[in-house]
Amino acid sequence: MIIGNINHLELVPYLPAKIKQAIKYVQDNVNKNTPVGRYNIDGDNVYLILSDCQPRDLDDTYPEYHKKYVDVQIVLGGQEAMGISTLPPHTKMVEDDIVENDIAFIETPEEETVLVLRKNDFIVLYPNEVHKPLCAVDDSFDKVQKAVIKIAVDIL
Repeated sequence: MIIGNINHLELVPYLPAKIKQAIKYVQDNVNKNTPVGRYNIDGDNVYLILSDCQPRDLDDTYPEYHKKYVDVQIVLGGQEAMGISTLPPHTKMVEDDIVENDIAFIETPEEETVLVLRKNDFIVLYPNEVHKPLCAVDDSFDKVQKAVIKIAVDIL
């Protein structure tokens, strides 16, 4: 898990080249007028999902993890709380859709830590890193504009 701000990539010089390229793609190609949806950057190897979402209550959602893709999540507008765990997925499975859609949901671990991501902040989540995105900050349910870049782990 790596956290940073897209305007200060010099603070994370150890980011893999593919991740830097993906962030640069968002900086160069996405603006407030770009429609929500999926954008292929390199077919199924690297693609971007733009969304405009209503945050959820932290206690009303389950954490997730992936196996095949690295998530690079960038807040483009608004802010979101994200529950994270530094431990591998170890709680009860709620929904296992890893094979079909590279996502599984588990019960919230006791070790959950909550961080807040604001405009231009990003988080890189590697396979098996448990995260609960798009949660409300201080009971504010204002919409969040996000870019989620999916990068196949085997091309990093």
